[in-house]
Amino acid sequence: MFVRRKTSKNSPKIAIQLVENVRTGKKVKQKIIRHFGTALDENEAKVLTQLALIYQARLQEQSKQLALFDKDTFDTIEKLVESSQAKQPERLDVNLKNIVEEKRIVTGIHQVFGKIFDAVGFQDVLKNPSNKKASVKLLKNVVIGRIAEPASKRQTARMLSEEYGINTQLTSIYRMMDFIDNQTIEKIQEKAFLYTKQLRGENLDVVFYDCTSLYFESFQQEGLMQNGFSKDGKFNQAQIILSILVTKQGLPVGYQVYSGNTFEGNTLEDAIKLIKEKYTIDEVIFVADSGLISHKNIENLHDNNVSFIMGARIKNQNKKITEQILEKSDRQLISDKQSEKGLKYKQISISEHFTMTVTYSPKRAEKDKYEREKAIEKLKQKLKKSKNPKGLLSNFGYKKFIKIEGEAQIEIDETKLKEAQKWDGLKGIVSNTKNLSPLQQITHYAGLWQVEETFRISKHDVKMRPIYHWTDKRIQAHIAICFMALSCMRFAEYEVAARYKKISPLEIRRQLKQVQTSILKDKSTGKLYALPSKIQEDAYKITKYSNSTI
Repeated sequence: MFVRRKTSKNSPKIAIQLVENVRTGKKVKQKIIRHFGTALDENEAKVLTQLALIYQARLQEQSKQLALFDKDTFDTIEKLVESSQAKQPERLDVNLKNIVEEKRIVTGIHQVFGKIFDAVGFQDVLKNPSNKKASVKLLKNVVIGRIAEPASKRQTARMLSEEYGINTQLTSIYRMMDFIDNQTIEKIQEKAFLYTKQLRGENLDVVFYDCTSLYFESFQQEGLMQNGFSKDGKFNQAQIILSILVTKQGLPVGYQVYSGNTFEGNTLEDAIKLIKEKYTIDEVIFVADSGLISHKNIENLHDNNVSFIMGARIKNQNKKITEQILEKSDRQLISDKQSEKGLKYKQISISEHFTMTVTYSPKRAEKDKYEREKAIEKLKQKLKKSKNPKGLLSNFGYKKFIKIEGEAQIEIDETKLKEAQKWDGLKGIVSNTKNLSPLQQITHYAGLWQVEETFRISKHDVKMRPIYHWTDKRIQAHIAICFMALSCMRFAEYEVAARYKKISPLEIRRQLKQVQTSILKDKSTGKLYALPSKIQEDAYKITKYSNSTI
C-alpha cells in the first residue's frame, strides 16, 4: 500500500491516490483504495499527500489491532457480515397510512465530528478511560453537542436527549466534568498538538499567540474569577484570561487559563515555556500583537533564542526613532504587485538585535482619518449639549483632542489634531529575525488574524462565554471541553479546505445539522424504520472530506 501521484502531460493537475498492488494471475495491477483529490500545484499536493499518509497509517494500525481480537469478537464480525450479505426482500409490505414519524434525529454532526474526536484521540484523555466508559462517551457527546448548539450544560443535556436521541442527565455531565483534572487537560492539549503536527506533516515554523478575556454572569470575585481589563466591555463583571497558541493555518497548539486580573503581558513567559519545553519547538517564529510588547518581554524572547515578530507601539518611541518613522522620503514600495495600492515600508534599526519595520497604507490612512473626524464630530455635539463639559476629560477617547481655556472653557485642540494626522496609515512591527526580509516579516505578522479568528470561533461559534461555573475546577473543565470542540471544528475546516473548498466552521455546522434521519413507526406492527434525509452537495462533500476515515 502506497501513495501515488498521477499526472498527465497536458495538465498541471496532480491526482493523489492511496493504492495497493493486487495480483490477478501473472499480472500485478494497482487498485485504488481511496482518491484524495486533485492538486493544482506542489503546495496543494503536499497537503493531500499528508492526508493520504495519515489514512494509510490508520489502516495499517487497524490491521494490527485485528490480531488482538479474541474468538468471540471474530464470531461477532462474521455474523454482522452474514447479516449484511443476506438476501433482502424485494419489497416491504408497509401501509403508509399506518406510518408515523416518531422523532427526527440530527446525524451529520455526530457522523463527522465524532470521527474527528476519535481520530485526534480525545477518547483517551480521561484517567483510566476503560473504567469510565460512560463518562468517556458522555464527554464525546457533550463536546459534539457544544459544536452543534453551544449552550449551558442544562440546555446541552436537553438538546442531546430531544434532538440527537442521546438520553443525558445534567448530574452525569457534572460528574464527568469532575474527572477533567490537570493531567487530563495536559493530555487534551497534547492530543490536539500531535494531530496538528500530523496534519501538517512537518515541524511548526510559525506560531501565533494572543490573549482574550472571558466573562461570567456574576459579580462575585473568587479564585480565577477576578475583575480586570475586559475586552468584552464587561468591566464590572468577573472574568478569566485565556491565552492561546495556533499555527499559521489556525490549527491549535495549546492554551493557558489565568485569573481575570492578570495583565496579558505577564503571560508571555508561560508561552515561551510552552514553546521550548512542552512542545519542544526550536526553530519557530513567534508572532503576537502589540498588547504583549514590553522591553522585558522582547528581551525574554531574545534571551530564550525565540525568533519573534510583534506589533510595535510606534508613538511611544524616542525622538530619534520617531523622526525616522515619520520621514516619508525613504519609504519603499512593498512590491511591484502592490505599487497600485501605494503600500510602502521602511526598516529602522532600534538596537543591536532588534529592528522595526514600519508600513504605510493609503487605505488605512483613509480609515484613520475617517474615524478621527467621526470622533471629533461626536465630540463637538457633546460639547454643545453638555452642561458639564469637564466631564469629558475623564473619557480617554476625547481627552487627547481637547484643551482647557481659562477656568471652565473646553475647546478642541487643533495642534493635537495636526499631530495625530501625521500617524495616519502607519503601523509598525518589531523583530529580532535576521534571515527574514521586511516583506516576509510583514506577511507573517499579517497572519495574526488566524488567532483572532480562533478567538471569534471560541467566543461565538463555541460560546466559551459567558461562563456559568464558579469553582476553579469546573471553570478549567469547561474551557477544556470548549477547546476540544474548537479543535475539532478547526481540524474539520482544514481537511475540507484541503480536499474540497474553504468553508467556515459555522457553515460546516449549518450544513451538517441538515443531515438528519427520521425514525418512522408502523402503528399496526410496531416496527421502526430509519429514513435518511436528502442532503445538499456541500453537506455530502463535508461528510466525505472532513476526515480521512469517513
